[in-house]
Amino acid sequence: MLRATPFTTAALAASILALGACDGGTPPASMPVSVQGKTFTCRLAINDATREKGLGGVASLSPDEGMLFAFNDTAPRSFWMVGCIMDIDIAFVDPFGFVTAVHTMPKEELQRPDETEFAYHSRLARYPSLAPAQYALEVAPGTLAQLGVKRGTRIEFDRELLKKHTK
Repeated sequence: MLRATPFTTAALAASILALGACDGGTPPASMPVSVQGKTFTCRLAINDATREKGLGGVASLSPDEGMLFAFNDTAPRSFWMVGCIMDIDIAFVDPFGFVTAVHTMPKEELQRPDETEFAYHSRLARYPSLAPAQYALEVAPGTLAQLGVKRGTRIEFDRELLKKHTK
């Protein structure tokens, strides 16, 4: 018969907590992303609601922050500047971490009170991934050019962790 001691009880509790952490747990709010030796702390857009909101309404980004969008699949993608009030650099990234396209997306006039949502969305420029992509990195305007990021550049981040939490 095994007797429970404070040590075995603590060890059992730690084991249970560790097993619970393996199920993916709560998704992180941000993660580090390394681009050409520079590390950004990126907010994560990993579900429909966060991807739809994106950086809409954000007035500025510090030089070391951004947003990383993650999708469940790899597909041709395009982004637009719905509700964005600042210019944004975007790099589309394939499932292996390689850039497929880079754009600087200028802010556009916000939806006018007399403008339908359809008319507003119809007039916004689209920025394509040019090849199937699973991720998109958005940072302050001019940052990607300054770092020399172009098609084929490798971007490092924890893709395995994102796979566990992307919806």
